[in-house]
Amino acid sequence: MLSALKMIAERIAFAFAVVFSVLVLNFILVRLAPGDPAEVIAGESGGITQEIIDAIRKEYGLDLPLYEQLWIYLGNAVKGDLGYSYYFNTPVVELVVSRMWPTILLIVAATVLALFVGTAFGVLASRKPEGWFSNFITVFSLVGYSAPPFWTGMILIIIFAFVFPWFPVSGYYDVTLTVGGLGHALDIAHHLVLPAITLALIYLAQYSRMARASMLEVMGSDYIRTARAKGVAENVVFFKHGLRNAILPIITITGLHFGNVLSGAVLVEAVFNWPGLGTLAFDSLLRRDYPTILGLLFFSAVMTIVANLLTDFCYRLADPRIKIKRR
Repeated sequence: MLSALKMIAERIAFAFAVVFSVLVLNFILVRLAPGDPAEVIAGESGGITQEIIDAIRKEYGLDLPLYEQLWIYLGNAVKGDLGYSYYFNTPVVELVVSRMWPTILLIVAATVLALFVGTAFGVLASRKPEGWFSNFITVFSLVGYSAPPFWTGMILIIIFAFVFPWFPVSGYYDVTLTVGGLGHALDIAHHLVLPAITLALIYLAQYSRMARASMLEVMGSDYIRTARAKGVAENVVFFKHGLRNAILPIITITGLHFGNVLSGAVLVEAVFNWPGLGTLAFDSLLRRDYPTILGLLFFSAVMTIVANLLTDFCYRLADPRIKIKRR
């Protein structure tokens, strides 16, 4: 029990250290990037004069030395204050939280779809490695992995929104509908189909290849041959003894891919006009909205760290041989 609590404390301390490093590094990199948010704000207000630009820089503290800006930012971040958005004139925390749930819904749906469908394809392909289905999965994986998300999204829009008008092209829900409860949830799910498939395809391809290779390796192990020699049914050997061990590498790459899924959501949300963090990040980058950009990077880092901690926990559940190291 003490070793378990010690391990949890170490993981939490490490997570805080990573978050702090992310805050500092992102702040410095964003400030060193070309462009002046004061000029952008002044330009959108209708008049660009040096006096207006200087006044804006002073109002937002952009005239201070970089180390002072960093010190003030870290002090406010410890209190849970990530500043005000330059463009939206809203607290960054409120802005991120308001856009957070559509992105989480998209990421979870895409990850679950890619994980389960990709693993199922890979496992089925491993039963007959030289069969037509295995060859199809190989070609499908290469195409899915090579295609950029924005290209895949546009192709799906052409096919399933214009040729076969089954799904909506953009948005989170139909603003003209007044239904609530289950009807509203189904409407969101209807809008979610194409973005989730677009984001899932590239990772579905990777999971299918990983599952196929892992199953082939496991099924060639000595303990599998021993189980077969004892007369254990083939389905029991395949699914109980083989699949449980083959699934471990897939769990590992799921946590490692979470950050990539989050970054891929930026492109997908832009294609489908999905009102999540990706769209917010795109708008903030164009307008040099430093506080919002930093808030989004901070939130992304926290989500990635939490996903990796959950992955480690699932890994231990899937493989009971992994025990907490005693010291």
